[in-house]
Formats: sequence, C-alpha cells, structure tokens
Amino acid sequence: MRSALLHVSVPFVLCVTLANTSLFDEVKVDLAYDHYAERRVDYLPSFLAMPCNCLVNLAYIYMGLYWLLNCRGVKETEQGRYMREVFAFMAVLYAPVQWVRLASLRRAPAVLDQWFTLPIFAWVPVWISSIQRRPARWRAPGAAVVQLLSLLSYGLSLAHERGFEVALGCHVAAAVYKGACVQRDLGDGRTRVYLLLAVLSCAGFVVLKLLDHWLSRYWLFQRLTGHFWSKVCDVLQFHFSFCFLTTLTQRAQGKTASQEE
Repeated sequence: MRSALLHVSVPFVLCVTLANTSLFDEVKVDLAYDHYAERRVDYLPSFLAMPCNCLVNLAYIYMGLYWLLNCRGVKETEQGRYMREVFAFMAVLYAPVQWVRLASLRRAPAVLDQWFTLPIFAWVPVWISSIQRRPARWRAPGAAVVQLLSLLSYGLSLAHERGFEVALGCHVAAAVYKGACVQRDLGDGRTRVYLLLAVLSCAGFVVLKLLDHWLSRYWLFQRLTGHFWSKVCDVLQFHFSFCFLTTLTQRAQGKTASQEE
C-alpha cells in the first residue's frame, strides 16, 4: 500500500506545485458560483457554500476507502493489489481537490480538478493491460509512460480553450475501448453488466454536468442539481469500474494458476 500511495502522491504534489504557478493562467476554467445551478447558502461557511455539491465529495472518499481497505481478505497477486490501491488512492485524493475548488473558487484547484481527471481515466487502460498481459509480461515502466503522457496531454488546454475536452474525450474513448476488448476476451455476463453500468455512469457524469442549468428549471433538480447528480454518477463510475476490473483480475489470476499446474 505504501508504494501505491507514493506513486500517486508524488505526481499529485508535483501537479499541485505547477498549478500554483503562472503556467496555467490562460487555461479556461470557471471561477464563479454562477457556473453552478445550486444556489449558494450565504450563512454557511465557504466549505459548505453549496452544501450538496460540497458534501457529495465525501462519497468519493468513502468509496475509495472501501476499495482500499475492504479487499484485504481477497486472494490477489501483488500486481493486482497494486492496481487496485493506486485507483483507490486516486479517488480519495480527488475528492478534496473538488471540494477546495468549490470552497475557494481559485484557479489552481479548478485546474487540478480538470487535470487529475485525465490520469484517473488513463489508469483503466493500464489496469486492463496488466490483466491481458499477465504478471510475467506486464512491465511497470509502460504504465509510468502512459500516466506521464496522460498528465502531459493537459497541455492541450494551453493550446486551445477546448483542449481539455479533447484530451478527456480521448481518455474516455480509450478506457471504453480497452474495457470492451478485455470483456470480449475474458468477460462473462456478470462483467458485462459491470461494464455497461460503468459506461452508463460515465455518460450520466458528462450529460448531467452539461445540463446543470437547464435541468434546474425543474423542481427535482433545484436543490439536488444536475451537477450534484453528475458527481453521484462519477462515484458510481468509479465503483463499477472497480467491480469490473477486480473481477477480471481475479479471473485472469485463476487462469494463470491453472496453466501453471
């Protein structure tokens, strides 16, 4: 667990440092409460200014800790455990970034909110590659290169105001494609359901966020807004991705063991 935490926290700290320089001053990010459909509650402290959108970040922490700590009794290889722990730490560390963004409306956390989304999505193809190649053929430097390229792809936001959306779209497409490939090779009906639920949650995450203000015209979305529900979908996207990937990891591990006997 310490190696997973180290490998997540080092780039995390580096990105935080870079985001607090002038490097991303030209990146288009939203820095006003008007961007969100949820109304600010003036008498609450800033870290609860939009209580629903703030408190939903606790769900990321709970879900990350669940997958980090609740699988200790499960038989898994060192590599499989590492993959799971890295993904869980990403979820746990992502939550305070989003929360600080809402509380402070500063540029640095807004940039980090976007930036950290990319390596999170990039970890899905990395994990899938480890499943497909099995421990004997998988190499850690390849995963490091993928993560580095993912972090560097945020540079597209400096080249064009829609650069982040392009980078994110490529990351999502790569994750879904790799998921479909490993499902075809190793999956069954159970993992197909997990994959479908993860993809639907991803779609909900994107669509509900984009329709935040439009949906607020309806009473159902005036307190629990589209942005809030998009975060719920994001947590579910994480959860079903964990279900899908851990199940396939155990299945691949079982195949490897049976071939060695």
